[in-house]
Amino acid sequence: MRGQLAGRVVLLPAAAAAALLSGSLLLGLDRHDAARQLWTIALWMLGLAVVGRTVVGMVRGRFAADLVAALAIVAAILLQQPFAGLIIVLMQTGGEGLEHYAEHRASAAVRALEAEAPRIAHRLLGPGQIEDVPVGVIAVGDRLLVRPGEMIPCDGVVQGGRSQVDTSRLTGEALPLVAESGTMVSSGALNVDGSLELEVRAPAAASLYARIVELVRTAQASKAPMQRLADRFAVWFTPVTLVVCAVAWLASRDPLRVLAVLVVATPCPLILATPVAIIGGINRAARRQIIVRTGGALEALASANVVVFDKTGTLTVGRPEVSGVTALAPLSADELLGFVGAVEQSSGHLLARSLVDAAHARGLTLAQAHGIKESSGRGVSGEVAGRRIAVGGLSYIQELAPTAAASLRSLHDDGAALRAYVAIDGNAAGSVGFADQIRPNAAGVVARLRALGFGHVVLLSGDRAENVAAVAGETGIEEMGHDLLPEDKVRRIAQLAQGGRKVLMVGDGTNDAPALSSAAVGLALAAHGGGIAAEAADVVLLIDDLDRVPEAVEIGRRTLRIARQSIWVGLGLSAAAMVLAAAGYLVPAIGALLQETIDVAVILNALRAVRGIERRPYQEHGLSRPANERFRYAA
Repeated sequence: MRGQLAGRVVLLPAAAAAALLSGSLLLGLDRHDAARQLWTIALWMLGLAVVGRTVVGMVRGRFAADLVAALAIVAAILLQQPFAGLIIVLMQTGGEGLEHYAEHRASAAVRALEAEAPRIAHRLLGPGQIEDVPVGVIAVGDRLLVRPGEMIPCDGVVQGGRSQVDTSRLTGEALPLVAESGTMVSSGALNVDGSLELEVRAPAAASLYARIVELVRTAQASKAPMQRLADRFAVWFTPVTLVVCAVAWLASRDPLRVLAVLVVATPCPLILATPVAIIGGINRAARRQIIVRTGGALEALASANVVVFDKTGTLTVGRPEVSGVTALAPLSADELLGFVGAVEQSSGHLLARSLVDAAHARGLTLAQAHGIKESSGRGVSGEVAGRRIAVGGLSYIQELAPTAAASLRSLHDDGAALRAYVAIDGNAAGSVGFADQIRPNAAGVVARLRALGFGHVVLLSGDRAENVAAVAGETGIEEMGHDLLPEDKVRRIAQLAQGGRKVLMVGDGTNDAPALSSAAVGLALAAHGGGIAAEAADVVLLIDDLDRVPEAVEIGRRTLRIARQSIWVGLGLSAAAMVLAAAGYLVPAIGALLQETIDVAVILNALRAVRGIERRPYQEHGLSRPANERFRYAA
């Protein structure tokens, strides 16, 4: 269907241009009758197609810029002025072609979400008995086996096994959940490294992942289509044109004068200026690694006045990193980190990678560890340089070295809520704290958006209150929400949109997809793939740079400003030409050529949108660039 629409959009202006060119060649060969016949046939075929679409639009309640063009085409047919009529067809369909080019493609978020949903579940029938069944037949109370690497198909409670569960798709939080007996797990989460047995508490159709799919679907279906900029101007320009036509007819009773007025009044500045400027703005944004899916998205971006941020992966880096090393004498912090990094090298745990990266960042050479034993989600132990190293949570250290655990429990807390404790040869050796990191430019981006007129900046997160408050305080955000599910974010965005406000939502994870879809314009950070969030968003950043958010707003606003300038100049020139035509100083054919000249001027002005804008320094907004320091908070 989309391919047929694209073909029709390209075919009509191409056919009109070919007919005009062929007729002009016939005129050059002194075959005037043949040229006129060709133009007449082409006008009937192409013009009536344009008129038919306009009538259908009017029946559906769309009072748009196309109406004057349709009237001009009908008048040209009735008054046997095929050349002027074909010029109008070319301008009208050419503008639609430009709009179609600018619109790109619709979001495939729902299809992508549904494609990633699990299809098969392993139902436990008894000891050693497992059957694979479609997830749709799973009922509440069934017991399921979820193997490592599989997505959890239904909401349920763990009855057996122990594993780490990656919930980042649902909550946006990078830290895995340690799932053991009694832990509630949600559909859509990824089971990482151990098998789990769970009892189903909600069927797949009513589980959390299915609710996310439905939220995205509902948000896209209910999102009001954006009225074209051209149509907003047409609301008053079209009636003015009809009044001038009536005056010309009453004053002269000459139908050709009415046609001449319609020809020069055909709102080509409305038809052409906006798509040309928007194409320029979209191309300009793309050169800055900002992908704007549609012209409507660019218009919404320019008009947004409320911004909502997700926390993890958006205002923060999204990965827990080492925030501090506490070593007990006689060890130094580097020595402790070296031992820890050595035993963690072979682990695939998220925190293990952070520990190894921190050791490498300090220039440490990690020794080879032997006799590695890992307890899923709890800790790891091994031998390094003849010494027995144990790293993990307090419960893990308690099992291996009870005396060391008692000492470690009393260690000074430097503020990190997540900590790995270390015992060496059964003695307390120290601890390593972890924290997510606020992006260095986050506070500056928030301040820059405020300077651009975003008086309402909100932080919405599924994380704990204390973590959200820490990020909000450091970035200067006064309004926040915490412990939010995806549907909670959608509800908050709907509340913020009341009173005609336009919400810009900035996020990066699957859990943000419904909010990105429901906002007036959703912007996804997709430098690391983006996935569902990128599909659900209207604007996608291909580079992991939060500074591009205010830059995208600036590009959108500049583009719309140029489009409006082009429209006003074009309509002013058209109005002057209408007066001349109504007074009898312009015949339809000359009026069509004059309108083409106006179009060229409009297009040249609109093309300014493709040119770059200077990166505005923070000082222009009364700001000072923030120091390149990271604020550490409890993850």
